[in-house]
Amino acid sequence: MVAFLFCVVSVSRENMYCACKSMGNQIEYKIFDKAEEMRGKFMETKKKFGLFTAISMIVGIVIGSGIFFKSDNVLVATEGNVVLGILVFGMAASAIVFGSLSIAELAMRSDGTGGIIVYAEEHVHPRVAQMFGWVQNFVYYPTVTVVVSWVIGIYTCILFGIEATLELQVMIGVAFMTLLYVMNYISVKLSGYFQNTSTIVKIIPLFIVAIVGILFGEPNFSVVEHATSAVKGAGWIAAVGPIAFSYDGWIVATSVSHEIKNEKKNLPKALVIAPIFILIIYVCYFLGISLLVGPERIMELGDAHVDVAFNSFLGSFGSKIFLVFVIISIMGTTNGLILGGSRGVYALGLKGMIPKSKVFAKINGKHDVPLNGLLLYYAICIVWMGIHYITTKYQLLSNSDVSEISIVTMYMLYFVLYIQVIKMKKRGVITSAWRGYVIPVLAMFGSIFIFVGGIQNKMFLAYVGFSAVVAIIAALYKTKPTRKS
Repeated sequence: MVAFLFCVVSVSRENMYCACKSMGNQIEYKIFDKAEEMRGKFMETKKKFGLFTAISMIVGIVIGSGIFFKSDNVLVATEGNVVLGILVFGMAASAIVFGSLSIAELAMRSDGTGGIIVYAEEHVHPRVAQMFGWVQNFVYYPTVTVVVSWVIGIYTCILFGIEATLELQVMIGVAFMTLLYVMNYISVKLSGYFQNTSTIVKIIPLFIVAIVGILFGEPNFSVVEHATSAVKGAGWIAAVGPIAFSYDGWIVATSVSHEIKNEKKNLPKALVIAPIFILIIYVCYFLGISLLVGPERIMELGDAHVDVAFNSFLGSFGSKIFLVFVIISIMGTTNGLILGGSRGVYALGLKGMIPKSKVFAKINGKHDVPLNGLLLYYAICIVWMGIHYITTKYQLLSNSDVSEISIVTMYMLYFVLYIQVIKMKKRGVITSAWRGYVIPVLAMFGSIFIFVGGIQNKMFLAYVGFSAVVAIIAALYKTKPTRKS
């Protein structure tokens, strides 16, 4: 629905501010693009991040939350079938692998601030870019941010043996989220260093569980024997939602493209290397923990299965150490989302696509961060945390959360960008048929697969409808001119 709105949105003619002055027999025309003036005045960000940081941002955001606390959801959806779970992991991976390859084609040919907002602006239309930006930064990024922050609260309670209530988990999550916002304000470089460190930290427990589980775990052969019966039903498709969450976050790196050194070269590389690396780690971890703990036990324990897994081969103290690793890794995910989300708000302000644009387009001179954009994004996250609390408290989303449907919605919106890649091939901008036709088509199939999984959720229409309302409001908002016509 939202993707359809993006494709049929009417094109409004951009108003330009013109000033003329007479000089003798000559008329000199000066055309002022207000957004360009704003860009020159406010955009003073420095190139801070290299290729490794770009890769670690993608790996760090994608890995660190979903794979740890969604493995049980996947097994519930597949009725404990590990083989089918691995198969769905691989199928869902097409959305991120081929999707990132397609977006890389746009990234290497685009300039400016805002990631997919820029890609939509340059290759589709500014109005479509505005709709992209509102849904992404007011619905998608914040819902994922608050759910991941909440998970920090869950594992913190497990770490200290606290009898957790939802209220306590949410409060701890908000506290950690606030801490990361403060860190992002104090120093962008510190935030980047933390992103790199947390990425390395999070890979350690994943590899250990994968290796120990595969080498020393006990296979449950009954799972394989019942594979055929599980596939016959359609229930396994519901596993796509949790897996989509586990893979999500790869697009966030595009939001800080203007801060990546040699972004036209490094960002496409990061978008290719990171997803393939993530797929390998996910399959190995999922198989390892299923063999180590057992699918039935994982479904029974829920999120606590991670603690049980570490306890089984490291003992109580060792499991605590690894829970610390898990918490740091999830904090890395949250940090990356805050970094990308606040830059998304800044990009919207820079392009005049939100009210009070000048306020949100400013860069704090002392700390070199978009402070107002950071504060607005924090406020949006607090509101979504309240919504997440209500939906979880009253079990409005069975085996799901507020982030999953917004993730599915975004994958459908990427369709618009994949189409642009095909158009570039037709125009001769892309010469390779593999890159111009095959890859974007496979990316579309990946998005369709995730969409089909998303509609299994009973609240799907409500959340997609909400995203559609946000998109419509964005379309109706009078955009300030973003470029000369």
